[in-house]
Amino acid sequence: LQNLSQTPVLRELLKEAKMLDTTVKIESPELSMEPQLIKLDQPGPLTLAMYQFLTEMQETKKGVVTPKELFAQVCKNRFKGYQQQDSQELLRYLLDGMRAEE
Repeated sequence: LQNLSQTPVLRELLKEAKMLDTTVKIESPELSMEPQLIKLDQPGPLTLAMYQFLTEMQETKKGVVTPKELFAQVCKNRFKGYQQQDSQELLRYLLDGMRAEE
């Protein structure tokens, strides 16, 4: 999650996705590709929880950040209880889940 919080494109997309029926322009000079225009619908609960968590992580005045809402959304659909899970599986679930909510 710390790595995702340092991904500027993801943070910008989540910030834009929070607004209703918006269109975002994605440009990537590093990849030398044409800019992409993407129309975003209203975000789902997992996407909103991820946005809230990443926003809290970026706030410099906060000390400890607890991902309560994000954890609740993840546990609701995929991970049950407090068993240890593979971090790669969690990452894949988060990204696939947010993409499915588009």
